Amino acid sequence: MTEPTTLRMGLIRKKPAWTDEAFRSHWRDRHGPLVAQLPTLRSYRQNLVLDRLQRGIDFARGPWDFDGFSQLRFDEGAQADAAFNTGELAAAIRADEERFLGGLHIVTVAQTEVVALPPKPQGLLKRISLLRRPIEQSEDDFRREWKVHADHVRRMPGVSGYRQNVVTAREFVKGTPCGHAELPIDGIVELWFENTDTLDAAFASPQGRVTMAHALTFLSEITAFVVEEHRVV
Repeated sequence: MTEPTTLRMGLIRKKPAWTDEAFRSHWRDRHGPLVAQLPTLRSYRQNLVLDRLQRGIDFARGPWDFDGFSQLRFDEGAQADAAFNTGELAAAIRADEERFLGGLHIVTVAQTEVVALPPKPQGLLKRISLLRRPIEQSEDDFRREWKVHADHVRRMPGVSGYRQNVVTAREFVKGTPCGHAELPIDGIVELWFENTDTLDAAFASPQGRVTMAHALTFLSEITAFVVEEHRVV
């Protein structure tokens, strides 16, 4: 297991008037290259939502409905704040977001890679899931149990990659910090499989059932999305 790293993730909804294809095209071909100009940006991934099925898990789904997830890595949090809040480029990025986005929440996360991806992960199915802890459970208890959960997932058959992203800061409105009550997401999962059959078989396996039984002990919601990842930087 690698040491945690810190990055910012955008939880994105398109404007209702935009078609899926128009949103995809603008996000990838216009907005992506604009954000890529940020001088302190180290990596940038766009994750376009392809479906919103739970796939393999019998678990309460949260209210979240997003069209994409962005992942932007900087050397330091202060660099990210400066990049998005000062200068002409930051203003241009905000103006473009107002043009095509109907909603944008930001979370800062501490990322841990539990199962390393293969050298060439192209073609793998990727799933992003949003996690919420029970209201009576503390943040510390959630994080402790999620570390235990990592060992269960690691033993599941067919898992090609697995990352845990612990939410450490939230912005319901970009640029304005908020608390858990305003944006009650505690963690974001990234899981890779060869295909949907492999995913279904993993969760249907004996170890998959053990894994989900443990999930019921420390999670109240899992909201899953199959996504298509695009590397911008």
